[in-house]
Amino acid sequence: MEYRKLGNTNLSLSAITHGAFAIGGNMWGGNAKKDSIDSIHSSLDYGVTSIDTAPFYGFGLSEEMIGEAIKGKDRSKIQLLTKFGLVWDGSNQGKGEFFFDAEENGKTIPVYKYAAKASIIREVEASLKRLGTDYIDLLQLHWPDNSTPINETMETLELLIQQGKIRAAGVSNYSVVQLQEAERTLSLASNQVSYSMLNRAIEKDLVPYALENDLGIIVYSPMERGLLTGKYFKEAQLKADDHRNGYFAQFELEKVKTLLADLEKIAVEKNVSMSQLVLRWTTLQPAIRVVLAGARNTEQAIENAEALRIQLSSEELNTIQLALSKF
Repeated sequence: MEYRKLGNTNLSLSAITHGAFAIGGNMWGGNAKKDSIDSIHSSLDYGVTSIDTAPFYGFGLSEEMIGEAIKGKDRSKIQLLTKFGLVWDGSNQGKGEFFFDAEENGKTIPVYKYAAKASIIREVEASLKRLGTDYIDLLQLHWPDNSTPINETMETLELLIQQGKIRAAGVSNYSVVQLQEAERTLSLASNQVSYSMLNRAIEKDLVPYALENDLGIIVYSPMERGLLTGKYFKEAQLKADDHRNGYFAQFELEKVKTLLADLEKIAVEKNVSMSQLVLRWTTLQPAIRVVLAGARNTEQAIENAEALRIQLSSEELNTIQLALSKF
């Protein structure tokens, strides 16, 4: 495993970090509790020291299972990353921006983007309780909230740092313009954004900004929610309530199959899985400090962690780049 300093903080995270969205169950067709907790234990056993979650993942369930999984372990050797700013329990009292309707046990639950001071403090206290800890290593705004002034959100994060409730603050899905405004108030550690071989938009503006301003980029969906494993072109099937049924439709799937066929030659030569090759390539891209890799069971957790063992030569990286240029 590689461990990387995040931005201008003293926070060091594992380059492959356990992404805990899917273990929350909602939007992913559910997941067995034992498998979820075992996946966290296996990640820790194989050198993954960082776990990324959010209150929204399973409406608190993901955080609760992480709290159960790390109970009794040395907290100083584990970095907990969670978020705030997606409110579904009605505590926003109609304030904020309506985001979307989520589904839980056949019930429609409206979700709002809301990042006002009182709401942030309330969310953090709830997360601390679910996680079974007295501090969060990295607290991140989940999505931009245009109804709340950015400086109010950043001032609240600064207060939480001063109180020792969080070690560092970051954002998610922020544009460069939003980052510039935020950093007038608070020096951010990171921006968590979507990035993959199929989605490289951040290379145009965010990557140069991050390199110039010592901002860590945390990547989510590097595997495009499993599409880049190739298994959904073969025998694997999605459950009816899995959101990926619609998500995959945005891509030209025949082009994706061609890309995977080109990459598979390298994976076979190196005796690694497609997902391991994709994860390793992602960790080597400029400004990318941390790559989130979801794991729903022990096998997936170990496979993700061992992706860091792969060594890619300049020739192999050039071959990958050529395949991507065709896509």
